Order: sequence, then structure tokens, then C-alpha cells
Amino acid sequence: MLSNCFIAANIMSEQTKNNNLELITSERETGFVSCENCHAQVSGSFCSQCGQSVESTLRYFWNVILHLLDDIFSFDSRASRTLRPLLFVPGFLTNEYIQGRRVHYVPPLRLYLFVSIIFFISLKFFTLDGTEMLVHEQRMAEPLSQVNTHISQLEASLNQLPIEQQSRQLNDISRYKAYQANLSTKIATQTSDLTTRIIEIELSNIDSDQPISDKKNKKLEELKTKLQAIKSGEVKPSPSNAFTISNNEQGTLTFDFLSDENNKRLSEKMTALEAKAQQAFSSDARPLIQQSISKLPQLMFILLPLFAVILKLFYLFANRLYLEHLTVALHSHSFIFLVILLVNILDNGQDYLMSTMPQIADSLGYIAVGLLIWIPCYLFMMQKRVYKQGYIFTFIKFFMISMIYFNLIAITAMAAFLWGLADV
Repeated sequence: MLSNCFIAANIMSEQTKNNNLELITSERETGFVSCENCHAQVSGSFCSQCGQSVESTLRYFWNVILHLLDDIFSFDSRASRTLRPLLFVPGFLTNEYIQGRRVHYVPPLRLYLFVSIIFFISLKFFTLDGTEMLVHEQRMAEPLSQVNTHISQLEASLNQLPIEQQSRQLNDISRYKAYQANLSTKIATQTSDLTTRIIEIELSNIDSDQPISDKKNKKLEELKTKLQAIKSGEVKPSPSNAFTISNNEQGTLTFDFLSDENNKRLSEKMTALEAKAQQAFSSDARPLIQQSISKLPQLMFILLPLFAVILKLFYLFANRLYLEHLTVALHSHSFIFLVILLVNILDNGQDYLMSTMPQIADSLGYIAVGLLIWIPCYLFMMQKRVYKQGYIFTFIKFFMISMIYFNLIAITAMAAFLWGLADV
């Protein structure tokens, strides 16, 4: 009895295999496949009964990553067809998109997102690479080291000098020890800045027999007089890089349309921001710069539609939809970000190769300058080709739009700075 059951099960299993083979063969011959969810026949990429995709979600990990990049950035062959005209053919991508030829190129919004993400990430590295953003102690490290070395040399040679010269050298040692104290402060002040400039002049010819030039001597005396006035109390020392947020002589920020109470609150907030900015500039400005740069992408999303509104107003009778002007804004900003990114890369390459390959470094510098000159030329030609007006009208409108845009950029930069300052 049990053996008969096994025989029946084997027969059913063989029949199932045969049926599956016949189904697969028929699917290959007819071009139809079965949905793995509801087993209905599917002729396309999705099942018409349940909507499930025929393509399996189980793939190699690298394929998943590429598919994700494609979904987010359209990172495929369209990218190579998009970047060349974006850089070198003004207005081409915009005209192609407006005229409906879109499938071969990355859409404007995705292109802007892709370029801007790379641009703002790289901007943090390029901006925070300068020594001017270092903390005060690090900026003072080199001049302080020079002073310490010079004091050691003066003290070592003191006993070898005649008695009449020892008194003069002791005065020099005392003066440089005062410089040492000025440079050891943790907060940057006028005293430390003046001392740095004095040391730079005094020790510039320390290893040569040539005296300091008359011009440098005059500047040195001016700096020493100013430093002495601060030390004697005639001039009150103030932190270097003084920063104020005000619109009147009293140093406060007030507006006529606000009440006295609201103006008082505003002034108190601005005073607190001034103190934070002063602390950042006097110690370490890098967190402030990093916070400000991190606010720019959000603010640019506000600036872009505003720029499209400006284009709409200047070409009010051109029978253009607002989205067409927004496409111009997206493509032009993508171009600007990409060019500035390339210029930053070339500048860093020039600095790296300056000592080893000066000729190549000079070539990179010329290319960077050429790219910067290309920006206004490109934008003018883009405006001319997209809106198809004469050169005179295009130039007048381009000049006026540029002036308005520069003011918007200044407001955006200030907003990013204040926003970053509030979050530091």
C-alpha cells in the first residue's frame, strides 16, 4: 500500500516537471511569460492582473547600485550626451528640452541635483583648506617659533659679546620676549596682528648682511608706534576681524516698520550673533564656514525659482511658460556649478604641481582663467539662443538681469552666513 503511494507520488512529480517544461517551452515560443505572483500570462514588463514587475528584484549587488544611481540621477549614457553640450554648447540642452527632444539627455532637475550635490560637497573641502581658516594658535605657531629661535640665538651669543654690547642685546632679548607674550594670546587681537607684522619685517633679513630698506623701516616704525600706543592705553585694543551687524551709527540694527520692543529684541539677537562671529573669527572660523556652506543648497532652491521669475518679467511678451524659464535657470546654474568645480580642481592641481612641474602648473592656471571668462560669454550666448532676440536687446537684458542676480547672490550669501552663525 505504502509502495503504491510512493509510485503515485513519483508519477505526479514527473507529470508536474513535464508540465513546467511544456509551459517554459511555450513561453519561449510565444514570447509570453507567467507572473510569479498570480500566474497570469504577461506580455510586457508588468503583470496586467496584479501589477507586479516581471523583472526579478534579486540581482547582483553592483547591478542594484547602478539601478539606484539610474533612478536618482539618470546616471547612464545620457550623462555623457548631456555634459558636453552643457559645458560647450550654450542653450542647446534648453532648446532641446523645450522642443520635446528629451529622452537622450538628463532631465534639468536631475542634472541640477547631481551637479549641485557634487559641487557643494567639494566646496567644503576646497574652502576649508586655506590656512586663514586655522585657529589663532596655529596661525601664530610659525611667527612664535621664529621668535623663540631668535631669543635662543641671542641668549647663546650673549656671553661672547663685549660688555658694552651685552646691554644692547639684553634689551633686544627683552623686546622679543614681549613679542613672545603678544603672540601667545589665545584670542586674536590687534596686538598679536601688529606683532606678527613687526616680526615679519625685523626677521626678514636676519640671515643676510643687507640692512632693511628705508620703506620697510618706515613701515616698521609705524607698526611699533601703533603697538606702543595700544600698550600704553592711548588706544584701546580691539579684536581683529571686527564684525558688526548694524544699519545706523549707534551700531544697532533697527527697522522703522518694527515696534520699539521688536527692534530691541532684534538688536539683542544681532549682538549675540556678533559675539559668536567675533569668537569664530578670533579662534576657529572653519565650523562657521562649514555651517554656512551647508545652508547654501536649501537657499539655492529658493533662488532658482526667483531667478526664473526675473526671466519671466524680462521676457513677459515672449509667450514663454514659467517652466521654460525655470529650465533656463536649472541649466545655467548647473553649468556655473560645474565650471567653478573644474576651476577649483585646476587651482588645487596648479598649487600641487607648482614646485615640480611649473610649466604644467602655469597651463592649468591659464585654463582656469579661460573657464572663468567663459562663464559670462556662455550665459550671454545661452540667453541669445533660447529667447532669440537681437544682440543689443539681449545684451541690455543680460546686463540688467546680471545686476539683479548679483544682488540676490549677495543676499543669499548673507542669509547663509547668518543662518550658519545661528547654528554654530
